[in-house]
Amino acid sequence: MQNDKIVVGLDIGTTKICVLVGRKNEFGKLEILGLGKAVSEGVVRGIVSNIDKTVDAIKKAIRMAEEQSGINIGVVNVGIAGQHIKSLQHNGSITRNSAETEITVDDVNRLTNDMYRLVTPPGSEIIHVMPQDYKVDYEEGILDPVGMSGVRLEGNFHIITAQSTAINNINKCVTKAGLEIDNLILEPLASSMSVLSEEEKEAGVALIDIGGGTTDLAIFKDGIIRHAAVLPFGGNIVTSDIKQGCLVMQNQAEQLKVKFGKAISEEASDYEIVSIPGLRDRAPKEISLKNLAHIIEARMEEIIELVYAEIQRTGHADKLAAGIVLTGGGSQLQNLVQLTEYVTGLDTRIGYPNEHLGKSRIEAVKSPMYATTVGLVLAGYRSIDERINRPYEEEEETAKPVAAYYQAPAHVPAAKAEAPKSAEPKKPSATSDFFRNIISRTKGLLIDDFDDKQY
Repeated sequence: MQNDKIVVGLDIGTTKICVLVGRKNEFGKLEILGLGKAVSEGVVRGIVSNIDKTVDAIKKAIRMAEEQSGINIGVVNVGIAGQHIKSLQHNGSITRNSAETEITVDDVNRLTNDMYRLVTPPGSEIIHVMPQDYKVDYEEGILDPVGMSGVRLEGNFHIITAQSTAINNINKCVTKAGLEIDNLILEPLASSMSVLSEEEKEAGVALIDIGGGTTDLAIFKDGIIRHAAVLPFGGNIVTSDIKQGCLVMQNQAEQLKVKFGKAISEEASDYEIVSIPGLRDRAPKEISLKNLAHIIEARMEEIIELVYAEIQRTGHADKLAAGIVLTGGGSQLQNLVQLTEYVTGLDTRIGYPNEHLGKSRIEAVKSPMYATTVGLVLAGYRSIDERINRPYEEEEETAKPVAAYYQAPAHVPAAKAEAPKSAEPKKPSATSDFFRNIISRTKGLLIDDFDDKQY
């Protein structure tokens, strides 16, 4: 059932709207069946600002993914980001009836569900509740209390909230595009699922996802997420600086950044010059790559310093043995790894979303810019906190019909499309046959007895 399940990830980003259709292969690796992409014009800094433009872009990306995969898409996992995302810690507890009985998964789920009832600031909603550790009858530092005995169960929780209007706008866009949301997932959490290894999460690592409108941060230690934040700066602000500093058009500034940009000005040549076509009846404009690198370095250094200040504020700066992992489209900037190491003093690498990817005919998805979308597909298969949901995984898989995720291929005529199998009539068991025979024999004896007596 798990292998037949097809999951779709929808990333509503500031620069692009991306759709990925994925399936697990026989080795448990993710196989990408289709990729759809459209330019995002209705999203600003991770927040939907124009619903109609966003809906059109979603429809376009979905159509491309359907054509490539041959799957009719109906249900999607959607990412959410933006400056409105807030992260906080909270403590909760429940009292059980007996100290003799073992703590069950139901007890842990009851404690977790209580956290969703917390009073949040007006206009915000809780989107994720992630346990940090537990306390059983004042015994601290327990990661998994299931199976222990105790009356009082306490837990420290990491709670992530989002603005209600931002959630409603995403819901509206997805619904208007004719789709249904299966899960709404914080984007840095999705990215972490696709680019981080379990060893890095255990040792301590900071994931920095540099997108077009936002830079997302997720800090992990001891295999558990400790902090998440979204900063309202990304690759677009660098493009804007180039546009103003070099007096060029927006699309020209973007191409300069992607093709010739360097994050360290010392690495750029003093003598290299790029010629940009001028406006109507004007001479071409010449731009020094050294000046271009100076503009990019100034802004990228500022973004990294802001992210590092956030890491220091949480108190985890000296606990990150695995250092920093950069991902997202902005991470592809030349020399950014060296600049990050220089500013933070932490080991840094680029995170590619091939940790869980199998062989795929679409090689483009191995780029860091698709880390979030690959993570959204993986989130359809795995829970964000596997410690809680592991006992229920099999039960949930059998409960959900495959048809919810897989529908008939787009190119197959409706008449030939395989309909979901109707429930087969239950076969009588051996026990029910035994009782049926006794009843029929008893009935036969009573009839014979009635005939013999001849009333």
